[in-house]
Amino acid sequence: MDTEFNTSSRVELCDTTNGESNDVSQKGDSIELKKKLNLGSGIALIVGNVIGSGIFISPRGVLEYSGSVGLSLIIWLATGIFSLLGVFCYAEIGTTILESGAEYTYIYKSFGYKLPAFLCSFIYLMVLGPTSVVIVSLTFANYVLVPFYPECDDVPNNPKILLATLCFTTITFVNAISVRMADRIQIIFTIAKLSALIMIIITGIVQIFQGETEHLKNSFEGSTTDPGQIALACYSGLFAYSGWNGLNFAVEEMKNPKRDFPIAGGCSIVIIIIIYLLAIVSYFTSMSAAEMLASPAVAITFAERRLGIMSWIIPVSVALSCFGTVNSSVFTYCRCFFVSARHGNLPPFFGYINIHRFTPLAALVFNMFLCCIMVMFTNINQLINYFSFATWLFVGVSVTGMIYMRFKQPDIPRPIKISLVIPISFVIACFLLVILSLIEAPVDCGIGIGLILLGVPVYFFCVYWRNKWPVRLSNFHNAFEHFIQKLTLSIPTN
Repeated sequence: MDTEFNTSSRVELCDTTNGESNDVSQKGDSIELKKKLNLGSGIALIVGNVIGSGIFISPRGVLEYSGSVGLSLIIWLATGIFSLLGVFCYAEIGTTILESGAEYTYIYKSFGYKLPAFLCSFIYLMVLGPTSVVIVSLTFANYVLVPFYPECDDVPNNPKILLATLCFTTITFVNAISVRMADRIQIIFTIAKLSALIMIIITGIVQIFQGETEHLKNSFEGSTTDPGQIALACYSGLFAYSGWNGLNFAVEEMKNPKRDFPIAGGCSIVIIIIIYLLAIVSYFTSMSAAEMLASPAVAITFAERRLGIMSWIIPVSVALSCFGTVNSSVFTYCRCFFVSARHGNLPPFFGYINIHRFTPLAALVFNMFLCCIMVMFTNINQLINYFSFATWLFVGVSVTGMIYMRFKQPDIPRPIKISLVIPISFVIACFLLVILSLIEAPVDCGIGIGLILLGVPVYFFCVYWRNKWPVRLSNFHNAFEHFIQKLTLSIPTN
């Protein structure tokens, strides 16, 4: 029955493309996405994916945990360099394993065991994907609503939750109806976020030339020496750089990954480091450390003090920036679901695409459902702790797999081969961050560990023992899969 349904769907596909076949290529009776990303597209994807809400919300977290202006700037630089080292590691493994999926794929291909890879895809599906979307959606809602609550210290939770929900449901709808529309939205909103940051930087430079450097004096006064606090400050900074691995989720769609991958990654992160440092310095030309910590929306406070009647431009631009980042997050994580389903580690329908729109409707709708649950947790700093702990754990394991492959498969072609000092140093730093976070935020990390361990029985029941299911359960699963296929008019992708 399954084969018959899929075959008829592919026949129908030939007659229902409505001129949109440019987004896919057909090989026999299967379909797959075309290789359409070049160097410029790669840079735009990474810059657009990284620069989101972090630079507008994380300055408070970095400053709070670091204790001083000077140390916070050093942490911003250090976390940028750390991300650049990660790009170098991912450039080697990404051009060695030319398959989309990022951490999931690298764990699966490096170690050859399904369980660790399944745990990665399980956490991406159940936690990291929806959490990253919700974090930025809540920031979007905060920046939109702050002007409507001038007498409040913070925006009330109910309107914030409602607007954040409207944000990610709208993005899900856009990604569901058209890949091209999602691409165009990404370009437009990337321009918006860069415009906002450039305006802040230019204003800050003008203030410096006018002698507004009072808050930059004695910049290291009050700096913390507690390793745990520094680790948490690094978490907030690394959140602002998160997304540097975005191109690894879509490496199969690059025209020339061996050439463009390292250039796109390196150039993007260097550009972002420069923009971030200049933006942070600009913030401190207009507010003290205490004022920044007290501000619920740092960029809006800056705009109100320096841009006068044009201050509305910044919150609008920041909101547009967050909206665009939600779009890239939804798009990116669905690629991980695609690859994992293709390997049999997730339900097959996550790897299906709609025959009319060529979009993964089932994965998109499921991710939206989880976002609707996660959005109830409005403490963004706590969400960042969940997000950072699990992310850096899997990133560290992925790069460990890269080192392991150097010895396990020394003769496989490696278009890019970096010194082992870089991945070893990167892995040590990743696991130090994980350990320190366990010490400083044991409850948050305990929840993260619990969610990871929850995937073990799920794996054994849903994957390992799949062929041993009772006949009735197996029939129900097949019927449900066929129902999802018909409901979403979807077929398997190659």
